[in-house]
Amino acid sequence: MNLSLPWLKQDPEPVVPVRGAVAVQRQPEQPIEPQAVKRVVLLAMLLMFVVLLVGLAGKALAWLDKPVNAVSISGQLRYLDGQVLASYLATEVKAPILSLDLRSLRDATLANPWVHMAEVRRQWPAAIHVAIAEQVPVARWGERGLLNHQGDIFWPDMSAGYEFLPRLNGPAHETRAIIEQYHDLSVLFAHSGIRIKGLTLESRGAWNLELDNGIQVIAGREQLMPRLRRFISIYEAELSQSADKIEQVDIRYTNGVAVRWRTEERLGDAG
Repeated sequence: MNLSLPWLKQDPEPVVPVRGAVAVQRQPEQPIEPQAVKRVVLLAMLLMFVVLLVGLAGKALAWLDKPVNAVSISGQLRYLDGQVLASYLATEVKAPILSLDLRSLRDATLANPWVHMAEVRRQWPAAIHVAIAEQVPVARWGERGLLNHQGDIFWPDMSAGYEFLPRLNGPAHETRAIIEQYHDLSVLFAHSGIRIKGLTLESRGAWNLELDNGIQVIAGREQLMPRLRRFISIYEAELSQSADKIEQVDIRYTNGVAVRWRTEERLGDAG
């Protein structure tokens, strides 16, 4: 016999929705597309190729980076001994050809006072070539230096002697102005039969000349060209016959010049 006990029936527990809860449903797994697999394979192959290429490049560089076995010099050399310079630069080569610092080798080349410009380049299989542009001296600077055509001072070994060049003096930053002035004055003196042997610019701006006959000309800093034209006229008319007895001519006067004559002792030295 079945007894029905309605008060014993249990209702299902109520479901209370929770605010903010998200129902998660598992999606069915998607199959991997063939295109994705192909991309992965291609990427792996590319990576292997890069690794192989880097390895081969390293071996090629190691094979090419050979010790330097020759240093050559080119250029129109008058004052430099190319063989001596090449031998010196060979001692400055401290690394194989690819690893060699060309800038430091160029600096070592420019350290020679007779080198005006230098270009250093590699030559295969294992040599270094240095193209040289030599200094061209146009004047002496003081007692020991020389000037090139650009007005740059360089300091070579003066034992060979460069007495045939004019001697210029003055502030180091005025070298170009002094060279230009020397050129202009040389043109002025070209027809006088005398040559300017030296030119000095003093710090206060005054000019002094030394002529090839030993006469010192004190020209000052004002009206230089008119004063020198007057000097040339006076020299040709009155002083040229006694040039060997004249030590100095001061032309800083308005209507004439002051002449200092050599003493007997100085006359003997001049002779």
